[in-house]
Amino acid sequence: MKRILLPLVLIISLIACNQKPEGYVINGTLRGEVSDSTQVILKKIGENNKPVSVDTVLTSNGTYTFTGKPTTPELHYIFIDNLPGYTVVVLEDGEIEISAQKDSLNFAKIKGTVQNDIFSDYMEKSIAMSNRAKSIQKDLQKANIEKNDAVISALSDEMKELQEEHKSFELDYIKANPNGLISALLIDKAIASRVVPTEEIKALYEGLSPEIKANKVAKSVLEKITALEEKASREENTTIGKKAPDFSAKNPEGKEVSLNNVLGKITLIDFWAAWCKPCRAENPNVLAVYKKYHDKGLNIIGVSLDKDGEQWKKAILDDKLEWNQVSNLAYFNDEIAKLYNVDAIPAAFLLDENGVIIAKNLRGDALEQKVAELLN
Repeated sequence: MKRILLPLVLIISLIACNQKPEGYVINGTLRGEVSDSTQVILKKIGENNKPVSVDTVLTSNGTYTFTGKPTTPELHYIFIDNLPGYTVVVLEDGEIEISAQKDSLNFAKIKGTVQNDIFSDYMEKSIAMSNRAKSIQKDLQKANIEKNDAVISALSDEMKELQEEHKSFELDYIKANPNGLISALLIDKAIASRVVPTEEIKALYEGLSPEIKANKVAKSVLEKITALEEKASREENTTIGKKAPDFSAKNPEGKEVSLNNVLGKITLIDFWAAWCKPCRAENPNVLAVYKKYHDKGLNIIGVSLDKDGEQWKKAILDDKLEWNQVSNLAYFNDEIAKLYNVDAIPAAFLLDENGVIIAKNLRGDALEQKVAELLN
């Protein structure tokens, strides 16, 4: 009987050891005096980037414990009542150990699960580089006070080298850790910084593991990459020398007006809005050019990014705009603005008689000079 029982016990033990834990356990330890029953709050970032409380526990003898079942690895934040700062932790299945000094929650030591080990490794190396930057900055301030140009120049070069080193460090870290949530977060950061080409961003995303690609952070990254690619395509379609994409929308009277139907010898597409002060300031210049050159072949079609139809119509009357006006009253969600890759106004496209873009964003004297050159 014993010969049969022993292998069964071993098998059960092996199965238990190899099973992936279901749910998380966070065991926190605080150094320094912390009163018992102090609130510890676990939060995450919810909709509109606002923190949302997930759970609250109380301390006992300088320790606290959270348990639960995450749906996917996700950054969470631990706040302790009346203590400064917070601790960042990746919530995932497994036992997570957190050790922190009560006055330095930001520098807590975290270990125990794959994502937290990777995240902690990244933070340790990143903080070391940040400390180097602070040291250089401190020396720079001293050199500036002493007006030591040689030292200032050397330290400035050192700071530039460190900035490049940090950029390379983050990109290399992504490549070296395709199974890390931090890698998806760093790609998201690179997209926001706009210093890494879209092609490289996409390659970094493609290198992520299937598990990380299934995470909502990576899904958001993919959406942003797709948006960048679509934007690049629109930019290509609205470069000088390209035929301007046709569009149509309703004028203030509700009649549909299309670009192709209002082309003149020269046509200006003018993106503006009643709420846009720089646009309103430029309107008198555009009006003067229109009055001077309309009879010679200049046509204008204004595309308003207003949301309020009455304000749009009032601005047209107030500024005495005599040319065709259209609007979808959709702000920057306007399909025409997206078609022309317009994310700031005023914006303008000057077309020849065939609808080919010959200049962009000319204003004031520059606009008149170009129109005069083409029509005189």
